[in-house]
Amino acid sequence: MFKYFKRIKFILKFWKFIPFLKEFFISKEVEVQKKAIGVLLILTYAFFPFDLIPDFLSLIGVVDDVVIATFVLERMIKMAPESLRDKYKLN
Repeated sequence: MFKYFKRIKFILKFWKFIPFLKEFFISKEVEVQKKAIGVLLILTYAFFPFDLIPDFLSLIGVVDDVVIATFVLERMIKMAPESLRDKYKLN
């Protein structure tokens, strides 16, 4: 249950991740392999959106998209060096 609330908090603060994502890809601290995995995750989601719940079901259909996008961002945060996570207070 706690993880559910943590994920909602994460979604509500999405704007905060845009500078993080930018720095993730331009930082020399992040290994090239991790950047490649990040790009692969983003492209996979963008070109093959996984719809567990059809989008024509209004708000409910968007939930699975939000969950998958959150999953991708969480993976990228875990791959980031601690200094980058600290800078954006993502620990």
